[in-house]
Amino acid sequence: MCGVSGEIRFDGRRPDLGAVQRMTDRLTTRGPDGEGIWTHGAVALGHRRLKIIDLSDLGAQPMTDTGGELTGVFNGCVYNYRELREELRRLGHRFESTSDTEVVLKAYRQWGTACVEHFYGMFAFALVEHRTGRVVLGRDRLGIKPLYLARTPGRLRFASSLPALLAAGGVDTSLDPVAVHQYLSWHATVAAPRTVLNGVRKLPPATVRVVEPDGTHRDHRYWQPSYTRRTEHAGMGPDEWRDMVLEALRTAVRRRMVSDVQVGVLLSGGLDSSLIVALLAEEGQRDLMTFSVGFEAEGGEEGDEFRYSDLVAREFGTDHHRLMVPSDRVSTALDGAVAAMSEPMTSHDVVAFYLLSEQVSKDVKVVQSGQGADEVFAGYHWYPQLAEVAREEEPERYAETYFDRPHADLAHVLQPSMLTADDVSGRFVREHMAVPGAQTALDAALRLDTFVMLVDDPVKRVDNMTMAWGLEARVPFLDHELVELAAACPPELKLADGGKGVLKEAGRKVLPLEVVDRPKGYFPVPAIKHMAGPVLNRVREALEAPEAKGRAVFQESYVAELLAAPDAHRTKRGANALWQVALLEIWLQTHGIK
Repeated sequence: MCGVSGEIRFDGRRPDLGAVQRMTDRLTTRGPDGEGIWTHGAVALGHRRLKIIDLSDLGAQPMTDTGGELTGVFNGCVYNYRELREELRRLGHRFESTSDTEVVLKAYRQWGTACVEHFYGMFAFALVEHRTGRVVLGRDRLGIKPLYLARTPGRLRFASSLPALLAAGGVDTSLDPVAVHQYLSWHATVAAPRTVLNGVRKLPPATVRVVEPDGTHRDHRYWQPSYTRRTEHAGMGPDEWRDMVLEALRTAVRRRMVSDVQVGVLLSGGLDSSLIVALLAEEGQRDLMTFSVGFEAEGGEEGDEFRYSDLVAREFGTDHHRLMVPSDRVSTALDGAVAAMSEPMTSHDVVAFYLLSEQVSKDVKVVQSGQGADEVFAGYHWYPQLAEVAREEEPERYAETYFDRPHADLAHVLQPSMLTADDVSGRFVREHMAVPGAQTALDAALRLDTFVMLVDDPVKRVDNMTMAWGLEARVPFLDHELVELAAACPPELKLADGGKGVLKEAGRKVLPLEVVDRPKGYFPVPAIKHMAGPVLNRVREALEAPEAKGRAVFQESYVAELLAAPDAHRTKRGANALWQVALLEIWLQTHGIK
């Protein structure tokens, strides 16, 4: 796990090494263990290293292949790198290190851009062909590792975080009205390739981009699972599906133990993280370090689920660590969490992950986490409603069920200059759901949630908050083979038992029933949800700042209405509307955007 950056010139000038250095410096928390800068012709690369695999200097980056024809920077982990190294050795390649980065370089030399189809893992990389000047950018199938892009005339810059691009300078920081529409419709999610800033885009998941020396480029999407029933699964019953899912998850968890340092688990006490702990114990892991976080109650709402995480820790004999966070610590940590955000994120648990990661990073460098199971296995309460409708009715039902507010309401929220002529978020959903490859209405919804909403909300949240402390988070529920299997699983098996039915059945094989059959929990942070005093003060300060007045994104009357009753206004999905509005402004101000 690391941070990558770079600049490509198309105008005959040399790359700005000062800008690349500033980007690289901004990525220090992602890679506190080492730094490197490399330049050749029209390209410069930067890298910050977090030592996880091959702890020696032979694993340092930017890395140049032994043939001297290819240099690259890589962020993430290829979990099957050992198997690939042996395969490439048999094909005649020689290795100088035991790092997965060198495997990526050799794999590209052997298979070209098709190398990504051989990788099991999470990754974002940039490879430079010395002879041609061609640059290849790639991102993993589920978008677990980020790659942000800033294109201006004569130049392309890229980095593992948006703030790193801002540090380089020269970015158009005006707001993208389409992205703001999505932000206010989808709980702060903005779908790739957009970000809230007009001048910054992100490489979509499962995409390889080849950038030619003249600035032209071509994209190739190399993976898209089919959300249809397969002939090879015909006749399979619930028990067979349960066993297949459990075995696929077992493989996914095992893959993510590949490391030259200790690996822990973020344990919430819910089904998903508890399954990870159970399967690691089954693999013979002893003294596994597990970590849980809880928050002080506010507004009559409890802020921890230690009862369940303690139960799992006792059951499997883990070395368990609990972090209880008082409400006043939430407000003091808020600015640090926002500074770590590549894009504004409104979910309450962003602060939870930030504070938990701070503590966890003192003990381990790598953790496994349970993100993704609800989207992959239909765990949310709205999925049964979507399964009931005909395909042609689904986009409207999805909007009714999932969107924070309808398009028409935005005229009351946004200044006229920020409004879009039509419902761009609704149109995106309609177009996505119309793409072939989803058999039922639920299949289409799960495909959208897995490849858009999941990637640019919980997955991004975990990456940003863990990497703020040099902590690598691995997500076994986003193993691409497990996702392919879940996509093919009959919808009724996923919807059973209140959601995630087939996963719960798998859980009953390895977990205490009290954990499997508990009510579904969320990651509550009551101080934010109920706008406790210090948090409200920070919100008011941001919305009344001169920058907010000058930016004029939101209707003043709407902001005044929210501030007059901070805990009273909720979106259709129950989110605090004031927090959603304020967080965008806090993020812009934190990152120096005027």
